[in-house]
Amino acid sequence: MATTMSDLSSNPPSLQTVEEALRKDLELGNAIIVTARPILRQLLAQDDQALFSDEVIARIRGMVRQLARQVLLVLAEEAGIADRGGFADAHEAALIGPMLADSAFLAHAHALTIETNLAARLHQRSGIDPVLSPLVQEQVASTDPATAALAMQALAAQARFIEQQRRMHLPLAELPGDLLHALLQSLRGLDAAGPQPLAACEARLRAQFSESERRVGLFARLLMAMDRKAVRALAIDHAGLAIFLTALAMASEQERDLAAMALVDSQFARLALALRAVGLSQAAVEEQFLYLHPDVTLPDGFASVTADRANALLASLRPELAD
Repeated sequence: MATTMSDLSSNPPSLQTVEEALRKDLELGNAIIVTARPILRQLLAQDDQALFSDEVIARIRGMVRQLARQVLLVLAEEAGIADRGGFADAHEAALIGPMLADSAFLAHAHALTIETNLAARLHQRSGIDPVLSPLVQEQVASTDPATAALAMQALAAQARFIEQQRRMHLPLAELPGDLLHALLQSLRGLDAAGPQPLAACEARLRAQFSESERRVGLFARLLMAMDRKAVRALAIDHAGLAIFLTALAMASEQERDLAAMALVDSQFARLALALRAVGLSQAAVEEQFLYLHPDVTLPDGFASVTADRANALLASLRPELAD
């Protein structure tokens, strides 16, 4: 049975009625997003992992631990410590704690988990390859050498991401800049190797970081290089989930993590409005829902919601991913 986003009683509904229904769904979605952070933090803080074996929790735990270990291994190297693994074992809890308490980090890790799990479902259900999409193939074959090279970089980055996610691993170089900064600030409070190794570790990690060379940065650069043809990235079967998410976030002026959150079952209205806000017709929005939520139907009268009104609704009800 198809699921509708809202219960619209009027037939045909007025524009005001449709917008009120969508606003109600957005408010409900916001409440779910806001309350998800403390719930997730509490689950991740539990010592008895057997009680919380959900894949999302396990994947976020794995990413947190791997991030802490990456920093500590560099710190141990800068301090000249021979047993770097033992050093990381001894001090990882001191870094894991601040990360679990950071809502912005949890929101990012949660969004990556949503993306990873949905990519696997789309591959199984619709044959959408999580790495090599038709759009990427087209750009790799571009007659412009710079575009082709950039597409190859994006392809390699996505392949690494999928493999890393299978191992519940997130490289420091793939963190958003503000989260890397927060992690390195937490490192300053670690009384383990002395001030000089700490400063050298931080300087080294900052020097190695490049926002534009991150996976998402490469996607954004590729989409900008495509110019007007980038609109094709808003078709998930053509672009693949990863580039589709990046294009949706850029076009609707949302954080990419929030765009990822729009794909979960409680956020139907947010997804529909985001797709409408970037200029997709009702038919095009419905096509994307066939891939993402095949059992959901748009509310009657959705076609009357203009792109400007959809954008205004999203802007007026935009949840904070960090508290």
